[in-house]
Amino acid sequence: MGFWRGNVPALLMVMPYTAIQFTVLHKLKTFASGSSKTENHIHLSPYLSYVSGALAGCAATVGSYPFDLLRTILASQGEPKVYPNMRSAFLDIVRTRGLQGLYAGLSPTLVEIIPYAGLQFGTYDTFKRWTMAWNRYRYSNTSLSSIEDGLSSFQLFICGLAAGTCAKLVCHPLDVVKKRFQIEGLQRHPRYGARVEHRAYRNMLDAMQRILLLEGWAGLYKGIVPSTIKAAPAGAVTFVAYELTSDWLESILA
Repeated sequence: MGFWRGNVPALLMVMPYTAIQFTVLHKLKTFASGSSKTENHIHLSPYLSYVSGALAGCAATVGSYPFDLLRTILASQGEPKVYPNMRSAFLDIVRTRGLQGLYAGLSPTLVEIIPYAGLQFGTYDTFKRWTMAWNRYRYSNTSLSSIEDGLSSFQLFICGLAAGTCAKLVCHPLDVVKKRFQIEGLQRHPRYGARVEHRAYRNMLDAMQRILLLEGWAGLYKGIVPSTIKAAPAGAVTFVAYELTSDWLESILA
C-alpha cells in the first residue's frame, strides 16, 4: 500500500488538471489558427505551440494545485504517519497556515510548469510534424499516399513519450525545488530523509543555491529515474487519448 500513498488526491488532481489544460490549449490554438479543428492546429508555428502549452499548463496548475500539495505531503510523510488521510491533512494545513497554505510552493510550481508544459506540447507538435513528413516520404510512391498525413496510435504514443521525456529531463530540477517547498515543516521519521524546516528557503533561487551547496548537482536530479518512468508514458497515454477522443467528437458533431 505504500506505493499508493497520495493516490486519492493525485486522482482528484489529474481530472481537473487535464480537463483545464486541454480546454485552454484547444481554445488558444483555435484562436491562433482561426479553426476549431484539431487537424488544423498542427500547422501552428513551434513558437505558438510552446506558448499555448505553457499558458494551458499555468491555468491547469492554479486550478488543481491544492490536490498536488496534498498528494506530495501524503506520499512524503513516511511512517509513523502524520496524517492518516487527505481530510486530516487538509484541515491541519488550513488550521496552521490558513487557506494560503494550500498553495505553498505555487510560485516555483508555476516557474516549473511554464517551461515543462511549453516543452511538452511544443515538442509533441514538432515530433508530430516530423512523423507526418516521414509518412509522406515513406508512402509517396505507394497506394497509401492518400493517408500520408494520418498518424497511427502507436506513432502518437511515441511522439508523446519523446515529448514527455524531453520535458521531464530539462525541468526536473525545478520539480525538486517545488517539492521541497511543499513538504516544509512536515514531521517524519529520519529514515525517510532529513526534515525540511518551515521557511528553510527564502525563495526559489535560495533553495536552488542551498541544494547545490549541500548536495551538489546530483541533488537537483534526485528521483529523476522514477519521475521520468512515470511522467513520460503517462503523458503519452494522455496525448493519444486526447487525440482519439477529439477525432471521435469532431466526427459525430460534424
